[in-house]
Amino acid sequence: MRPASTFGRGRVAAGIAGQGLGRNARRVVIKSRFVVLKKVGARSVSTHLRYIERDGTTRDGRKGQAYGADTDTADLQAFEERGQGDRHQFRFIVSVEDAGELEDLRDYTRTLMARMAVDLETRLDWVAIDHWDTDNPHTHVVLRGRSGEGRGADLVIAPDYMAHGMRQRACELATEWLGPRTELEMGQSQQREVDQQRWTGLDRQLQRQAVADVVDLTETPGRIPVPLGTQRLNLLRARLQRLEAMALAERLDAHRWRLVPRMEQTLVAMGERGDILRTMHRAMKGELRELVTDARVDVPVVGRIVARGLDGELHDKPYLVVDGIDGRAHYLRLQASTDLAELPVGGIVEGKPQALERAVDRTILGLASEGIYATAHHRVQLLQAGDQDPKATIEVHVRRLEALRRKGIVERMSDGVWAIPSNLLQRVRQQGAQKEARHAVELRSHLPLEKQIQAVGSTWLDRALVVSGLPQPVAQGFGAQVQEAMPRRVDFLVGEGLAERRGQRVVLARNLLATLRDRELAVVGQKLQQETGKTWRLVRDGETIKGVYRVSIQLASGRFAMLDDGMGFSLVPWSPVIERQLGKQLRAVSKGGLVNWEFGVSRGVS
Repeated sequence: MRPASTFGRGRVAAGIAGQGLGRNARRVVIKSRFVVLKKVGARSVSTHLRYIERDGTTRDGRKGQAYGADTDTADLQAFEERGQGDRHQFRFIVSVEDAGELEDLRDYTRTLMARMAVDLETRLDWVAIDHWDTDNPHTHVVLRGRSGEGRGADLVIAPDYMAHGMRQRACELATEWLGPRTELEMGQSQQREVDQQRWTGLDRQLQRQAVADVVDLTETPGRIPVPLGTQRLNLLRARLQRLEAMALAERLDAHRWRLVPRMEQTLVAMGERGDILRTMHRAMKGELRELVTDARVDVPVVGRIVARGLDGELHDKPYLVVDGIDGRAHYLRLQASTDLAELPVGGIVEGKPQALERAVDRTILGLASEGIYATAHHRVQLLQAGDQDPKATIEVHVRRLEALRRKGIVERMSDGVWAIPSNLLQRVRQQGAQKEARHAVELRSHLPLEKQIQAVGSTWLDRALVVSGLPQPVAQGFGAQVQEAMPRRVDFLVGEGLAERRGQRVVLARNLLATLRDRELAVVGQKLQQETGKTWRLVRDGETIKGVYRVSIQLASGRFAMLDDGMGFSLVPWSPVIERQLGKQLRAVSKGGLVNWEFGVSRGVS
């Protein structure tokens, strides 16, 4: 038996929780995650909170509502701000097997968290949101990593309590509220496991009973554990027959089966694929498509977003379900840094292979002198370039270097000094290629297809009409919808004097995309001019623009940054690299449709 925990709160409670539970106790599944906030990044908390509060999670399909110990309308932003200095955070998913029978899931969660507070001997600061959008209603709980309602020391929970104690308390509470399971309920629950294409409790029993991967169900005294009984034995036989049909077990004789190697991993993978398929079916809402659950990252995917979320909902592994112009629906696993809030459902995206090396890797390699990167040397360069926060910039590079050191790619010589191999980028690519491949996505239009048809501005449809070499839609599924939308967009352009029909041919105006963009900017600029009282200035090619970055604006032509010089303002094509410069003085040089951004005096980032 594994020894009990020797540190953390809840050690005693972990040992006594659930002692009175029988085999007929209500079952509760709890998934937990301990999150070190410095490692996951500053945006992880807000991304997770926004996701669990998303639309479509309530009984009637509306946006989820966060609640707490004493409120039905918890303020998630205030909760996030309270925890900004926390070292870590706990995230739980609590799934009661019979949650649909509970009169009030909120009261159940509050009572469970109150019992946890007693077990951990401290007051807790938490928020929760109930989700009713799956077959099993469940609750997301986010708990701050500080004791005394967030005012005390770091909250350290004993591993045994995290692994077992909390679940046992949840089972006790569910059994109190709903009563023990009847023999019929237990039999029905076990019977459902027989045919499931996932890792089940019956499989765990078979694995425990196997000797050298062989399960012997011969009914002889002492061979079969007494608690199994005839009914349980019949269920195991039925499960083995199902595993045999799935080529995961081999029958040796009437009573013995050999389990294939990696049976557990195979069933877990099958369960994950089944979950993905259910997610895709819900997203497509009855529209018939070929479903691609494991899209190749080396093949671009273009289409509209029909669903977005996090893999497993507990980990920050975002995904999209994209209805592609190739007539198929794709499940895209995205990079962990992807902000789902920037990818609206209905918008048009392009999924590309993930860039395995990062911009910071190239910076480190460029700063390395004779194979040595030193933070002192980097600081001098940043100060000379006018960086307003060199400490923060260096911390980003140091965190990346530490990650590369743990992978054996770089070597730390001393504090602030690392040895950098000349083939750094190649080694990073090789290391990344060994991991699970994920897509990088670019938002091509935040507007749904229907709204692009008569939009004032340069849309994704316009680029599809003008730019050669782009993936072409097929005549089925969403591809057929795109093909039908293109002639309607041409009709709109003809009406605007930007296209002309000559028989079967369509002649588009010269510089169509720039003309459409400038028309939209003129409308938006004039409106903002009236609202702010400042003069709007159109950006000309080759012009240098200076000003304070005030806000970004999403238009049909793309996203634009407002630069305010005090007397007037300009709208400049936005780039992710400037988002951390909000409220700071920037300089932009526009040339050939591209923008080079400069921070401070002379530091340039394109």
